[in-house]
Amino acid sequence: MITFIRSFIIFSLSLSIFVLFGQFNFGKVVEAQQQLSTFLPSNNNCIKYNNVKRLIVVSCKFATLTDVYNQVNNRYILDKQPQGVWLLNANITIQKGSTLTIDPKDTTWLKIIADEKTLAYVIHVKGSLKIDSVKVTSWNPQTNNYAMSYGSRETGSPLTRACGHSCSIAIKDTLTHHGAPRPFIKVEPHATGTTNITNSYLGYLGYEAGWGKKAEGIHYSSGDGSIIRNNNIDHLYFGFYSVGVGNMLIENNQIHDSGHYGIDPHTGTHDMIIRNNTVYNNNGTAIICSLNCYNILFDGNIVHDNNGAGISFSRNTSNSLAINNIIENQNIPIELTNSHNDQIYNNKISKTTTAGITLKAGSSGNDIHNNIIRHAKSGFELRDSHDNKIYKNKIFNTHAAAITLKAGSSGNDIHNNIIRHAKSGISIDDISKNNMIRSNKLDDLHKEKGIAEK
Repeated sequence: MITFIRSFIIFSLSLSIFVLFGQFNFGKVVEAQQQLSTFLPSNNNCIKYNNVKRLIVVSCKFATLTDVYNQVNNRYILDKQPQGVWLLNANITIQKGSTLTIDPKDTTWLKIIADEKTLAYVIHVKGSLKIDSVKVTSWNPQTNNYAMSYGSRETGSPLTRACGHSCSIAIKDTLTHHGAPRPFIKVEPHATGTTNITNSYLGYLGYEAGWGKKAEGIHYSSGDGSIIRNNNIDHLYFGFYSVGVGNMLIENNQIHDSGHYGIDPHTGTHDMIIRNNTVYNNNGTAIICSLNCYNILFDGNIVHDNNGAGISFSRNTSNSLAINNIIENQNIPIELTNSHNDQIYNNKISKTTTAGITLKAGSSGNDIHNNIIRHAKSGFELRDSHDNKIYKNKIFNTHAAAITLKAGSSGNDIHNNIIRHAKSGISIDDISKNNMIRSNKLDDLHKEKGIAEK
């Protein structure tokens, strides 16, 4: 036993030297870990380390990184560096009923090791996680920098367009280009608590691991009532992703430079507030809720310069609101795709080469009013959309018709809009029927036609 303790002390001191000078050998780490027992000794039974799975298991009611460090007692697994910096070289699972807190009491920066070859450590949350006023990032000791490569995903191909939303996972995966593994945070289904992330910097997490692999960066499959507030989140693969989560608040964050989407609540997410965020320079849609979302509020967000839509209601997102948002220099600023009974009002949209607000794919029953749209290709474009109300909007300086109805759009009520400095007023194709166009004010059109039917 004395020999084991002496060896372990030398082993731990060696790590500190390796980390300090950036000489971190992943092969030696594995070899050294394998010389230890599967579960390392600890002061009690609430924190254990499984060497085979490279997994720290936290089952304490409350724990901090200091508790993990003291109980696991292996600096190759969790190293405490000066000024509150931690280097994590393992997965962590927070068990049901347990809480791990990462905050300034003992932490300024949690660096999660990534070799950008094979390692993709995960913080699995089955209980609760509290991150406040710290930095959490990937870290490659060999380059002394963040793990940089996250991969990419195409929006479509002839193969996927042929099968649409019914494509198999294997076909959808043909759109992905896998990235180098990077760590991520995943709130598992049926977690017993919340995962709150506040006042922090999260960066360089998540990667394209393949369609449906859930390695986005921050992934919630449960955690109803969680809060993400006042953070700077950048260079994640997805800034945020959720499935089936309710009553979450995402507010006052800067979310930018993601590898794909910025904020992406998905599949059955409901009763979520996304408010006062600034979302920009993401390599996909800025903010989207897709596939049977409901009761979503997009309020007061600033959205610009993303490589996709600005705010998207997608695939049966219903009974949701987009209000008071400012969207500029953005392709497809607001988009509704097969979505119903939503409200869009008091938004300001400018500088786009597409329509300010687009409705398509059978979107119906939506109420859209009191928006201001400037310097766009058009104010509104309706394609195969029905029974929507569009009224009291102001549309200025469009390069095409201010409002376009096409592809069989019908039953729409378009009234009391103000249109100025547009190429023309309202354009309706010959298969779009039974729309009510009334009491719109058209001034200073580039062409004399107020309503053009084709």
